[in-house]
Amino acid sequence: MFNRTTPPHIVTLILLAGISALSMNIFLPSLPGMTEYFHTDYRLMQLSVALYLAVNAVLQIFIGPFADKFGRRPILLVALVIFLLATLGTLLAPNAYAFLVFRMTQAVIVAGMVLSRAIVRDVHDQDSAASMIGYVTMGMALVPMISPAIGGVLDAAFGWHANFWGLFLLGALMLALVYFDLGETGKPRDISLLGQFKEYPQLLTSPRFWAYSLAAAAASGAFFAYLGGAPFVGNDIYGLPPETLGLYFSAPAIGYFVGNFVSGKFSVRVGINRMIFWGSVINSAGIAVSLLIHLAGAGTVMVFFGFMTAVGVGNGMVIPNATAGSLSVRPHLAGTASGLGGAIMIGGGAALSAIAGSLLSIETGAWPLLAIMLASALCAIVAILFVMLRERQLAR
Repeated sequence: MFNRTTPPHIVTLILLAGISALSMNIFLPSLPGMTEYFHTDYRLMQLSVALYLAVNAVLQIFIGPFADKFGRRPILLVALVIFLLATLGTLLAPNAYAFLVFRMTQAVIVAGMVLSRAIVRDVHDQDSAASMIGYVTMGMALVPMISPAIGGVLDAAFGWHANFWGLFLLGALMLALVYFDLGETGKPRDISLLGQFKEYPQLLTSPRFWAYSLAAAAASGAFFAYLGGAPFVGNDIYGLPPETLGLYFSAPAIGYFVGNFVSGKFSVRVGINRMIFWGSVINSAGIAVSLLIHLAGAGTVMVFFGFMTAVGVGNGMVIPNATAGSLSVRPHLAGTASGLGGAIMIGGGAALSAIAGSLLSIETGAWPLLAIMLASALCAIVAILFVMLRERQLAR
């Protein structure tokens, strides 16, 4: 570590991806309390998830080409500085609307997630990249696994502001780590930024790129819908306090850790397409069982959150493999592909998160959220079956 003439240490990549995940979900157990603090309603505060994801998606469209043009290192350093300033803004916000503006600005930290994947692809081939991305995101899974629980404890002890002070401190430490350890792995290109964006059709006209990106988007869409609706389910339907909700909320991350381990261990041997297929099946099956139990009137807090581990396992198998597949369609556009693929994934997630938050009520219970999650998960199966069928046809 701490040698800028070599590719960054894997720990640096794990932490880069991890702080993006941390910023997304550490404060979720605090949403009900923040609603009271700003004297507003839950649907407005829930936009701190949906709008964050939407801006996150838009930024990824630009981060990729900028990183391909100027290199990974300078883009990451600038993004971290902006993130620190935006985090201070969330702490000083006088009302919910100002908070949402700074919260959306925090989304710039997605550069860590986008470029950690691109850096892996810079130095590894397709199957090895799937394995490495699996290991990186397996380590990253430790962060969302514990961050809602930590956020709930911090909220109970010090109030919701403590979560954002924690983000500021970790962002500052991450800035120092990137500065001293992250060497440039990309090869800055002579082509102009306009020329970079003109290369998007190379990706957008590729059926394989779309299929891999949509598989990742549909599988993760189930999780993003969960992000938008689970705080309401836990707090308003099942009456969980913030610290307990934080513990339950971590259920998908436990499964995600397992799924990432499976990806890291078996992607090279099994192949990315079959890993994506079986991950999508596991994702769909867990949600379907939970939905049937809730429709039968036997739903409980343990049933709802317990079956979310299957969502995590499925996503842990789908996302690193689908990401490696989309980045390998045009290897010279790895940064652009990472950003565009991430935008497709996060953009769909933002929509599903907002829909999930708007459809839930005490009267409906959890089943509308589960129905949205199941529909999204099933779409991932369709997307990867398209890839598998197309490759079988080309092999004839």
